[in-house]
Amino acid sequence: MDPDFDVFVIGAGQAGSPLAKSLAEKGRRVALAERSDIGGSCVNFGCTPTKAAFASTRIAHLARRGAQYGLRIPTIDVDYAAVVGRARDMAVDFRNHLAAELAKVGNLTMLAEHVRLEGRDGDLFRLRAGSRSICARRVVLDTGTRSVIPPIEGLDQAGCVHAGNWLDLADLPARLVVIGGGYIGLEMAQFYRRLGSEVTVLEGGGRVAGHEDEDVAAALQKLLEAEGIRFRLHTRVEKVEGKRGALTITAGDARLEATHMFVATGRRPNTDDLGLETVGVKTSKHGIVEVDEKLATSVAGIWAAGDIRGGPMFTHTAWDDYRILESQIAGDGSRTTERIVPYAVFTDPELGRVGMTESEARKAGHRVKIGRFAMKANGKAIEVGETAGFIKVVIDADDDRLLGAAVLATEGAELVHVYVALMNARAPFAAIRDAVFIHPTLAEAVQSAVSEIG
Repeated sequence: MDPDFDVFVIGAGQAGSPLAKSLAEKGRRVALAERSDIGGSCVNFGCTPTKAAFASTRIAHLARRGAQYGLRIPTIDVDYAAVVGRARDMAVDFRNHLAAELAKVGNLTMLAEHVRLEGRDGDLFRLRAGSRSICARRVVLDTGTRSVIPPIEGLDQAGCVHAGNWLDLADLPARLVVIGGGYIGLEMAQFYRRLGSEVTVLEGGGRVAGHEDEDVAAALQKLLEAEGIRFRLHTRVEKVEGKRGALTITAGDARLEATHMFVATGRRPNTDDLGLETVGVKTSKHGIVEVDEKLATSVAGIWAAGDIRGGPMFTHTAWDDYRILESQIAGDGSRTTERIVPYAVFTDPELGRVGMTESEARKAGHRVKIGRFAMKANGKAIEVGETAGFIKVVIDADDDRLLGAAVLATEGAELVHVYVALMNARAPFAAIRDAVFIHPTLAEAVQSAVSEIG
């Protein structure tokens, strides 16, 4: 029996879309199904619109600091609808561009509907797309994640803002409570604060950005507090009363009044309605699809990519997943998930990160050397008035290679790539220390952080 498709890709995210395009261009008969908007979280409510919106808040922030630069800017009027509208329009433009590019590809069939597995038909996989039954030789899952909405009393009735629906919020919150002090919570807290909201962040743990070293997390919190964001640590929400516009939030012995709540308590994989059980694909208790270093699932012929496969959940890792799967399905099979994955927290200043934290390195048994450099000592940072933050590097004392780095600085997400390149080259830190860097640049701080290490 001939299959309808050689490869069926479920989910048009940052792995699924380029993979479907590439395989079709290589002559495979490919289907790409997306029940919502193509482009995944990055295009539709994540990377693209958030960075567009954050750009507006940075301009407002700089305008308020105009006097530091000898400029008189008497008023800064925030047009919240215009800020969000610009971000939304950019998401639509990116999505439309991607759709147009995919429409040009021969051998590629696009399906705008929910698709799930229905079992096996010999050595083929049976899928259900609406009323159609389809057979495919191989299946790739790239269905992404959604916001976790915790089971807090009254939250369903009160309603909340989260990473998936923030673009739909019509008015700027007057008083916002953010539940969760992780990366999304911190980014959005600063976004709303800079537009004029009163913002309080509630975090159940002992510090924000819990995956970071304590000194890095503390510095990040202090920077946000300086902008007027309030934090309550060791605080869990027990109850929410009222509706959006007039909320009362009970958290421990505190009762907080707010107009809106932003929930940032994690992500949940969209694997609960894919029919994985019909073919035996194994998942964790949290719904993460179990894969090996080649992104193969427990069932031969089915792969998983993007956030549902566990591990680092970033757009850039999803895109690299596409390259791995292209290698496995239509190449020499050499690419795997053995990779160095950097990431960033897009607060301002940004936190660029790669490799191990100091605590992780020590727990792993490494003897380490630490390099630190405060941005207030960098000439370019002083000249442009962006001296907040510092750089911290973790060096293996036995072979002088970089184990990890944290760059909490203006353009930190850009600067960290110097360390990313060093780690991928497996070169000793002296490669940076002994190089000639342009002056004056923020990148000189990247060199300064390693210059005093023995």
